[in-house]
Amino acid sequence: MVFIYLFLGFFWANLLGYGGGPASIPLMYGEIVTHYNWLTNADFTKMLALGNALPGPIATKIAAYVGYDVLGWWGFLIALIATILPSAVALILLLKIMSKHRQSTIVKGMTLLVQPVIAMMMAILTWQMFGDSFHSLGIIQSMVIGLISLIALTKFKLHPAFLIIAAFIYGGVFLPLV
Repeated sequence: MVFIYLFLGFFWANLLGYGGGPASIPLMYGEIVTHYNWLTNADFTKMLALGNALPGPIATKIAAYVGYDVLGWWGFLIALIATILPSAVALILLLKIMSKHRQSTIVKGMTLLVQPVIAMMMAILTWQMFGDSFHSLGIIQSMVIGLISLIALTKFKLHPAFLIIAAFIYGGVFLPLV
């Protein structure tokens, strides 16, 4: 039965995750943490941070990790198929339809109006992760690290992977001393 839940959890999250990784992450979080309890919130946050530091699409890395964690190599395979299948089929079908109706106001409206929904889903997930950070690190350290990250990403255009690596090093070197 877990095979079916693993497939359905990743299939629905990636089928409805319009916009790729950023949109599917909150949906995958809902399935992985809230619905099936395969990971805790803290474990999901750690896995997401590490996954973002590695090359490649985040959705497939999340599926590979969680699938393997839940059911070993079979879970790995099932979760990856469930993650890739919806977008591959949808891409082929939707591109054919959208290229045919490219100038339609309906198609333009659909693609524009879904953006605030995705942005809000990401904001809620961010808020939840900040809450975990405040509880584990404290508000001052969390705010300082967040501010440094914001400046590094926006002003200096630093690649997020470098920030994640720096955070791993900082956490591994300085936090054990506290």
